[in-house]
Amino acid sequence: MSQAAERVYVARLAGTTVFDPLGDAVGRVRDVVLLMRRGNAPVAVGLVVEVPGRRRVFLPLTRVTSIAPGQVICTGVLNLRRFKARTSETLAIAELLERSVNIKNGRVPAFIEDLAIEPARDGTWEVRKLYVRKAERRKGVLGFSRRGEAVVVGLDEVTGVWKRDELQGAQLVIQSFADHKPADLAAALMEMSPSRSAEIAAALDDERLADVLEELPEEDQIELLGTLRSDRAADVLEAMDPDDAADLLGDLPDDQAQALLELMEPDDADQVRQLLHYEDDTAGGLMTTEPVIVSPETSVATCLAMVRKEKLPPALASMVFVVRPPTETPTGRYIGLVHIQRLLREAPHEPVGSYTDAAIEPLEAGDSLQEVSRRMAAYDILAMPVVDPAHRLLGAVSIDDVLDHLLPSDWREHIDDDDEEAAS
Repeated sequence: MSQAAERVYVARLAGTTVFDPLGDAVGRVRDVVLLMRRGNAPVAVGLVVEVPGRRRVFLPLTRVTSIAPGQVICTGVLNLRRFKARTSETLAIAELLERSVNIKNGRVPAFIEDLAIEPARDGTWEVRKLYVRKAERRKGVLGFSRRGEAVVVGLDEVTGVWKRDELQGAQLVIQSFADHKPADLAAALMEMSPSRSAEIAAALDDERLADVLEELPEEDQIELLGTLRSDRAADVLEAMDPDDAADLLGDLPDDQAQALLELMEPDDADQVRQLLHYEDDTAGGLMTTEPVIVSPETSVATCLAMVRKEKLPPALASMVFVVRPPTETPTGRYIGLVHIQRLLREAPHEPVGSYTDAAIEPLEAGDSLQEVSRRMAAYDILAMPVVDPAHRLLGAVSIDDVLDHLLPSDWREHIDDDDEEAAS
């Protein structure tokens, strides 16, 4: 490798554009993969690169021809298989930053804020220097403050690099994903070691963790949920969409699922139990019990305000469902649905019941996945109502839930040939 910089600080490398030999950008660096060798300096073996589509892939350092400020140049074709850290691998940014260490001279506690990799004689890149901030006790403050002096120390000047402890925070990782979608953080957790992903999950608030769980494959959902205390797991399940919570609980052993349901708030648990009665590949199993539901007297302005809620999925925000009271599922008699596009053309004070689309026939809870997808395609619609034999609204099936069941179970990991060719 031709190195334009003899020492590269990992945190500063994050976000750097990766170019191919022709000068075309292929992605951005998100992390550095290390092999931790007890008694020897950790060796950097590759970069985690985010390519278009927010997919994170592995770029071996043997394929990197140059690292310079503002650019990394690679050679050859990127392998677009999603990166997943092996047991022996450590992610420098996700797992080492904020780790607590001790500076040997005086055993001063400190926290890693950055680390430097340098080329060794054999052509590998080794971690030689750490940028740490000394911890210090401040008057009136319990424990240590992280506002001490920042210094660069040699790897041989500190202890504790190989041992993660309770002092290592997860806020740096969480903060770096603050402006990203939950799917991006979910993808990052899939790359981390199980212990580190559990630490990140423990530090997330219930709402954010619920959003992230909904974006994970089933096996990863179960594994991450299993790292939480039972009462915390129940709180997170309450924060999830009822259909997603039901899907997750349906994959757990019956006794574990029932124990978690008992810990949930009764109203939330009842919604999930209702959904668990249906087969996964039916309209009842696919639906959510929380679409936007209104009575016919509700004004156009109120409906438009209701679909502006940030957490409402786009498919469900495309329409409101009109029913006779009560408006909680199962509702009073279902009247019809109204497209938001139609309401944008009407006077704000008009009642919404005047604008229902009579052409859309509702689904029944037992309708198959094939019937649901056929009807949605025929109507060219993003969500469909589901009613019981008494014509009460039970919920709605949205297009994203249909796609989740139509696509292969490993679709988050799937890479087609077109993606491979695009990256080359």
